Amino acid sequence: MTSKYKNVYIDEVATVVGPYEFNGPLSKRFDKHYDDMYFGLDSLESAESKLMVDSFNLVLHKSKKEKSDIDVLIAGDLQNQIAASSYAAGELDTPFLGIYSACATNTEGLVIASNLIESNTCDNVLVSVSSHNMVAEKQFRNPTEYGGPKPNTATFTATGGASCLLTNKKSKVRIESSTIGKIIDMEQNDPMHMGRVMAPAAAYTINKHLSDLDRTIDDYDLILTGDLGIVGKEILRDYMKSEYGIDLKNKYNDCGVMLYDLDKQKEVQAGGSGPVCSALVVYADIIKKLERKELKRVLYVATGALFNPSRVFQKENILSIAHAISLESVE
Repeated sequence: MTSKYKNVYIDEVATVVGPYEFNGPLSKRFDKHYDDMYFGLDSLESAESKLMVDSFNLVLHKSKKEKSDIDVLIAGDLQNQIAASSYAAGELDTPFLGIYSACATNTEGLVIASNLIESNTCDNVLVSVSSHNMVAEKQFRNPTEYGGPKPNTATFTATGGASCLLTNKKSKVRIESSTIGKIIDMEQNDPMHMGRVMAPAAAYTINKHLSDLDRTIDDYDLILTGDLGIVGKEILRDYMKSEYGIDLKNKYNDCGVMLYDLDKQKEVQAGGSGPVCSALVVYADIIKKLERKELKRVLYVATGALFNPSRVFQKENILSIAHAISLESVE
């Protein structure tokens, strides 16, 4: 389903990261960083909630708004029962919608928020996501202390919190349209190759968005996917050509590739992943380029692998989804 908007604007964004992300190529563009993975707290799970709370506070400070000005918080993460978001939401003390689309959670939140604002239901909606490398590894695979080797196709869950305040008041960047994706099952079951799992979902949503709006790749300055990684990025290029006859040309990049220096940071394997991965790249880098009019229109397509360890151990397929947001520089 594709929707167009007239009155949805980005007021402010904020990003908070851990040490691996701060050592990447976007280090100077993040609002805040931590040098260890506990952030002064007793558990990794609580540390992740702190990342999200920090991003809340930074957005409120930048926008000069109070907690009471926020109509609703929409947030999600990778922890069981989206616990990081729920505990963080208690700190904001505002109406809360918890959501989950794995690594596609950020665009899901932006789609919901955009519709709330466009329908005049809300004036100010805060969309937030987080993920924590060590929490995700413990939950979905093995604790990092286990020391199990990973193939080169594996991605590295980003550590960070990111928030975006959407409003109906005109600003330098707006959300122009969105496309909600659907579940894609390509009979993949390797949790160490998320790029292969998610690339077909990204392809479906990109094609659907372009078809619904009667557009081509040339109507965008940049097509940006969320954490397919270096391997999945090339799979998407090939799949778009073979399945839809679309050449992504030099207009395409992936947030999982952009967040880290893949030549120097070997520990990240094929690149970044997690709900916060694409949010960190878009908020710290892409939004700024749209504000400066270095880019005019960007299609941001976050991708998610919808699985849990039990279903994978039962040899079931890993399902995927992708949601798209079209971002525009405002004249």
